[in-house]
Order: sequence, then structure tokens, then C-alpha cells
Amino acid sequence: MEKTQKSIGEGGKQLTISSLLRPERINLNLKSRKKPEVLRELISLIKTGKEADMLLETILTREELGSTGIGRGIGIPHCRSLLIDKLELAVGRSKSGVDFNAIDKKPVHFFFLIVAPPQDPGNQYLIILGRVAMICQELVKKKQYMKPQTPEELIELIKSLEEKL
Repeated sequence: MEKTQKSIGEGGKQLTISSLLRPERINLNLKSRKKPEVLRELISLIKTGKEADMLLETILTREELGSTGIGRGIGIPHCRSLLIDKLELAVGRSKSGVDFNAIDKKPVHFFFLIVAPPQDPGNQYLIILGRVAMICQELVKKKQYMKPQTPEELIELIKSLEEKL
């Protein structure tokens, strides 16, 4: 996306990843080692109980179409769901890595989970998906995604990277 194209979110402000992130939606110490389990861990940051199970099923169905492990240690699982009434974002990091069937066949260490409602005003889902892909290009440089020690530090890192886009 060119800098001149602003993505406008709610309230007329530019829609950014850092504005959507909440510390309680970030887990920098994912424990799971397999794809379904790590997806469940990420989903638990957004939903619990039966809704989490249903959301996991939707994400796994999406993953059957093709892995969202984009290589270089990054995974961006995403889907639309009726269980969500607004764009939701969760982030997770696994120090040991997860076999996520990534395109480069290497373990995935850093995940952005994006879930959007079917009716998405302003097509925020696609805008954020594009922004996440651009931020990930920066995060993989010197494995910056491994440096933050707290969710707040990660949000600040992403905010600083977004300001450079």
C-alpha cells in the first residue's frame, strides 16, 4: 500500500495494527508445538468455550486451503466468522517454533491471528492483512519479533515499524 493511501478505521483515524493490539491478546510464550494446538492457544486470546471450538474449526478449514505459514518464521492465520462482530487480532510467539507447514518448511515462531466478521465495513480485514504482511517483512529482519519481553514492548515495536511504512 502506498503511503498516500490511508486506511481509515472507526472514528476517522487511520487503521493500524498497533491500534488493534491489546496486551491481553498477546502471548509471547506459546507452549504448543503442533499447528492445531497453537491455533487453539491463539484463539483462546479472543474466544473461549464452544465459540473457541467453532472458531478453531473455521481456521483449520481455512488452513486446509493452504497454509498461512508465509515463511521466515511467520504465520498469519486468518478467517471471517459469524462469531465475531468486529475485527479481532491476536499475536503469539513460540521460542521453540511450530511445525506449521510453512511454505519454506521451517518452523513458525511468530503468529498474527486475524479474525473478521463476514460484513466488514471498509474492508478492514484485507487492509489489516496487508499491513500485517508488510510489518512482518520488517519483523523478520534480525528476528526483531524475538526481542520484546512484554506485550507492551511488542506493541511499541510494531507501532514504531508502522510509523516507518
